[in-house]
Amino acid sequence: MTTTAPFPTLETPRLLLREITADDAPALLAIHGDAEHMKWFGTEPLTELAQAQTLVETFAGWRRQANPGTRWGLVRRAAPEAGLIGSCGLFAWNRSWRKCTLGYELAPQACGQGLMLEALQAVLAWGHESMQLHRIEAQVHEDNRASRALLARLGFAEEGRLREVAWWGGRPHDLLMLARLAGDAGAGAR
Repeated sequence: MTTTAPFPTLETPRLLLREITADDAPALLAIHGDAEHMKWFGTEPLTELAQAQTLVETFAGWRRQANPGTRWGLVRRAAPEAGLIGSCGLFAWNRSWRKCTLGYELAPQACGQGLMLEALQAVLAWGHESMQLHRIEAQVHEDNRASRALLARLGFAEEGRLREVAWWGGRPHDLLMLARLAGDAGAGAR
């Protein structure tokens, strides 16, 4: 994966997973600025458009790093002009260890429809195939029941607790470590 390679656009039955652009900053602000909905994301809520623009640049920068990643913007195939409804991605790629980390978020109005399950099935398959990943990790707050259930459906196994590994909202948080190995990939078809 290099900056000269074209962005890996993916399609699912209902979604187009595409590159996040500067035009997506207002949608990212709406999603990441919703403090209640994003309470488990691991960062402080965004409050200004400039912060969302920086987030767009951060995601684009992942593809230029020594341990790169890819972040996809999610839009509905039936109405791409309606804009971004979330994002997901693989980052912190350790090529020699054949592993990386998974992250994702969805706009509140898009939750509960199986859209992130659909998106992540495509992303995980792409990661195992195109990045040759053996292990994909996810760190989740134990109170984030929806995310834990989603990861379980995708074949992730809970491996333990990372004590006070994250800091947001003015205090430290424990996170659960979950992982999916290439051999576990069939579990995500449920």
